[in-house]
Amino acid sequence: MRNLASPRELGLVGFIAVCFILFHFDFSGLRRPLGGAGVVQHDVVVQPANDSVTLAPVEATPKTQIVHHVPGWTIFERLYIINGTMLIVTDKPGDVPDRQLITSTGVQISHEEELVRARKPTDKQIRVVSVQEAEAMFAGRNATVISGTTFMVSDNHQFLTHYYHFVAELLFGLWRTYASLDPSITADGTTSLLSPARFAFVYVSTTKWRDYAHMNEWVIRAAFPSTGLEFAEDWIDRAGMSRPFVFERVVLGDRAAAIEGKQYQATQRTASEPFALKASPHWWAPVRANVAEFAGIFPRDDAAAYKKGVITYISRQGWGRRMLKAADHDVLVAELLKLKEKYGYEVNIVSMDKLSREEQMRLAARTTIMMGVHGNGLTALLWMKPTPRSTVMEFFFPEGFAFDYEWTTRALGMTHYGFWGNKHFTSPNTPPVNYPEGFQGNEIPIDGRLVAQLCHERLTLAEEADD
Repeated sequence: MRNLASPRELGLVGFIAVCFILFHFDFSGLRRPLGGAGVVQHDVVVQPANDSVTLAPVEATPKTQIVHHVPGWTIFERLYIINGTMLIVTDKPGDVPDRQLITSTGVQISHEEELVRARKPTDKQIRVVSVQEAEAMFAGRNATVISGTTFMVSDNHQFLTHYYHFVAELLFGLWRTYASLDPSITADGTTSLLSPARFAFVYVSTTKWRDYAHMNEWVIRAAFPSTGLEFAEDWIDRAGMSRPFVFERVVLGDRAAAIEGKQYQATQRTASEPFALKASPHWWAPVRANVAEFAGIFPRDDAAAYKKGVITYISRQGWGRRMLKAADHDVLVAELLKLKEKYGYEVNIVSMDKLSREEQMRLAARTTIMMGVHGNGLTALLWMKPTPRSTVMEFFFPEGFAFDYEWTTRALGMTHYGFWGNKHFTSPNTPPVNYPEGFQGNEIPIDGRLVAQLCHERLTLAEEADD
């Protein structure tokens, strides 16, 4: 008769089995990027590296590869820097896009001819060099690897201290560019992409990137909790070492370069350029889900809000600028409350500045229909879950229009309606950009009954579409 194993022996065998599974199983692509600094294995293969090793002897310097590029947004594999200058190492310089479509000098963006000329990059900012030229510049020294994916920004702080421009343009564009490496991102945010190892702000000081409401840092810490931040001081530090470094992967964003693109000319949104790159329709889902969960909203909450229908009116009354007529505001609130009483929709009338950042994110993540006068509060639409019902209603002074929130809504796969009093419009029938007298004023009209009617239509039509 065969001897049975003792409990101690069985425990040892179980322990070994668990260790084997943990050692060999790859967890990197299971869920959203909740931190980490690894390299995404995609079409482009990057040699494994870490901060303590160098790439290769100078006589075999690996070339830079431009994986994807549109004006203002570029993915590099192996971007070198030395003395503060970016180096694209290649033996095919004709394949490299015009430098002014890649980066800039970081000067203020303005229509003044002198400043337009001043922002064009020179050999100080970026150079295209051959392998032989790079080796001569390195003077026998190996390039030290900066591992992982770096989200690099060569803008100055001019637009970064505004929540909408920082998140809905810069981060929006960086992530949309990066998402082109994973066309299979799912609706719940599952992706093979890992969080960026770091953000590197080439021309921005550590004190010059936060907005007045401190939303910028909240979003970055929520979306990418393990990601580091580097600033101009760090760039200067490396430049002062007079030795070569190589970034393993870089997603480079530059506003001045993006405004040279055709998509920007059509939309006035710098983040519109990366939409020429193929990506999943759920490309934003990993970022949105991380921020929502950080605020305490999980998939089960999304499902409950979708079933109920959540209407959020972001009021600017009392803000002092760009407000509804007082009587029209009152009618709008009354009509929305009637919807609540009659159909059971959840209705929220809020001033965003009266809510904590976490409360703002939780509310936005649960919202089905968001509305308000054109303004920064509508940036919260970024955290809505795109569904057939998801709608943004934006109130303008008659004849006024701007693409900011209209384009952003559509870029997320949601529906936008603009209102001029008792008229509304939606894509593709949007008016031209216009800032008439009264656009910034406090006498903006709105037909509250029309808004409420459209809310009910959107919610019930979505139900029929789901069926």
